[in-house]
Amino acid sequence: MSISLKQIRYFVAAAETGRISHAASELNISQSAVTTAIQQLETMLGTRLLVRNPEGVTVTPEGRRFLARSRNILLAVDECVSDARKSTAQIARTLRVGVTPTVSGYFLPRHLASFQTNTLGITIELFEAPRSIVEQALLDGELDLAVMLISNLASTERLSSTTLLCSRRRLWIAPSHPLTRLKRVTLADVASYPYVMLTTDEANSTTLRYWAARGLKPNTIFCTSSIEAVRSMVGSGLGVTILSELIYRPRTFDNQRIEVLELADQVPSLDIGIVWRHESELSPAAQAFCDFLQFSVGGDSRAAMEVSEAQRQSAYAIGK
Repeated sequence: MSISLKQIRYFVAAAETGRISHAASELNISQSAVTTAIQQLETMLGTRLLVRNPEGVTVTPEGRRFLARSRNILLAVDECVSDARKSTAQIARTLRVGVTPTVSGYFLPRHLASFQTNTLGITIELFEAPRSIVEQALLDGELDLAVMLISNLASTERLSSTTLLCSRRRLWIAPSHPLTRLKRVTLADVASYPYVMLTTDEANSTTLRYWAARGLKPNTIFCTSSIEAVRSMVGSGLGVTILSELIYRPRTFDNQRIEVLELADQVPSLDIGIVWRHESELSPAAQAFCDFLQFSVGGDSRAAMEVSEAQRQSAYAIGK
């Protein structure tokens, strides 16, 4: 027979109160139950822990040594139970996550599916909206955090962010386009041709900023919030565009090819990150989600680079 926590608790209660009756009252059990538990404990230890007398009980020298250790055992057990309950209460909850359209369409689903498969007790509730609305929802406390494009964040003095992914922007072009014959393509070269402007997730604002920084402006013939519309226009040879390799696909929905070319001019990458309020401490659920995303994206970065490079080489080879 092994010593039980119940026996230890009964002994500690009797030793601290000095009376079996007081210990029984404190534990809300019968006096005989306390007496029996202590007797069993003494038998297993092979020593007397308490001496009974008319005034109650007195702790023996051996009992004092055992009492000190028993208190430590009970304290450790109570702390373990408390921590487990606190952790369960905090983590097993719904996490409200804001997303912007590009993130929800091209970045998050695969990582989210993996997170929900591997993490128990956390439910992700997604809210998709443009950047300005997601930012305000974060500031108002309506969202726990957001996964979004971070280059255009406005409330940087009140919002914190960490970058998950930097996706390079390239020139999207039909295989027969004249620019494919140039060894070195600059923004000035691109400005001579019709340009298809994507507007979703403020892509047009970002585009115009880096064009303006070089004193240039794209020859925009069509603006659309549809990435598939951009793809089709480019694949049909109606225009070119500069977009992230995150959303690049070598074929349009009707199987027309799209190539990507490096630009001689530097253009900013499309950066996706996690955003939260400065003053708010991330809950265990939110921290677990952030840690998972950083680990998941970090582990995929090398593979993503290799896949992207293979796509570009494949498109180039077919076009030639």
